[in-house]
Amino acid sequence: MKFFWDSAPGLLVVTGGLLGLTLPFGKLATADGVPAMVWALVISLGAGSVLLAVILLRGERIRLTAHKLRYFFVTAAVSYAIPNLLMFSAIPHLGAGYTGIMFTLSPVITLVFSILLGVRRPNLLGVTGIAVGFVGAVMVALTRGEAGQPADYFWVAVGLLIPVSLAAGNIYRTVDWPEGTGPIELAVGSHLAAATLLLIGILTLLGRQAFVSLGGVPLVVAGQVASASAMFAVFFRLQAVGGPVYLSQIGYVAAAVGLFAGTIFLGEHYQLLTWVGAIIITAGVFITTKAQNQAVARAQTQPA
Repeated sequence: MKFFWDSAPGLLVVTGGLLGLTLPFGKLATADGVPAMVWALVISLGAGSVLLAVILLRGERIRLTAHKLRYFFVTAAVSYAIPNLLMFSAIPHLGAGYTGIMFTLSPVITLVFSILLGVRRPNLLGVTGIAVGFVGAVMVALTRGEAGQPADYFWVAVGLLIPVSLAAGNIYRTVDWPEGTGPIELAVGSHLAAATLLLIGILTLLGRQAFVSLGGVPLVVAGQVASASAMFAVFFRLQAVGGPVYLSQIGYVAAAVGLFAGTIFLGEHYQLLTWVGAIIITAGVFITTKAQNQAVARAQTQPA
């Protein structure tokens, strides 16, 4: 278990895979009439509550400071509330698989932000992996969704805002990480802050009747809460071990899961170019993983 907790590739696969499950769960929920904002609340409130219970059962406490509160609410907005709202709004129009492809653009945008801000720059092999993954993402994006059902450009634009928000969150969480604070505590605080923001938005814009639709999808709610809780238990650990650019690779894994889940379980159909692009994206993940392993090995061999 300790090896996994310190393994960036292992954390990447688990985190990305669990994130990918959010796509089919979200499509099932929104297709049954659950508003996008309500489903985003389900994820943040469910994950935050479960992880808070874990912390309390371990006898730990969250000690609030002004720095932590700022971190919680900024992270809540740019990493969870905004991208989830965009994602669940776009899924009914773009499909779960196609929306998942938008996650693959996050590494490129994160890399640009990281270079501009001087947070962390990957080596040449890492940049190559990101470039390969991006080529695959472009190929998939050109197909504009399911075969025979080209998506409206407005919803494609909405989907493209998802990786921008995610990239901003990747950089912010690294730059402003509260010293001496563990990953699960940050996950709890950020998700409960996101739930607070979303709840205010729902009550203001939709009213309490918006929650009625959740009664029609109890099993989907349970599955989403379970997967989200597990994902965010390791999400911040991956941030600490791999850094913001490597963390952004979870989008590649999530996109692959979304494509396969959409095709096998939701009856979505995609063009050959979409699948070729997905294979190229997978190659990009393997290259960046190798680059990460090389960087870790060099750091361990350098004298203190």
